[in-house]
Amino acid sequence: MKTLLNIIWFVFGGLWLALSYWALGLLMCLTVVLIPWGIASFRIGSFALWPFGRTIVNRRPVMGPFSVIGNVIWILVAGVPIVIAHVTTAAAQAVTIVGIPLALANIKLIPVSLMPIGTVIVPARAGAWL
Repeated sequence: MKTLLNIIWFVFGGLWLALSYWALGLLMCLTVVLIPWGIASFRIGSFALWPFGRTIVNRRPVMGPFSVIGNVIWILVAGVPIVIAHVTTAAAQAVTIVGIPLALANIKLIPVSLMPIGTVIVPARAGAWL
């Protein structure tokens, strides 16, 4: 079932969301200072391409205050426009019954797209063990 949902997701929003994350990652990697955020953007882009069957694990308490500072910088640079893209895509996908799981996946992406530093993307089965 997750393969079918990933294919539908890819066609109806996942590809352009992933391309947006990767383009943002390339722009951030052009500067030396924003390379960690560019890498986080690439990581989220791969998750945005195939979200079903994977989950997000919060590791911010382990990361300490640096993740808070990094996430504040991310919110100022890119977080808000990406969240707006997820909300508009989720609203468009929720119009149909088939699109409701896709809209929920978009909503699931909002926390990691707003605060990516200190999160890890793992297979869904491994998320219970971390």
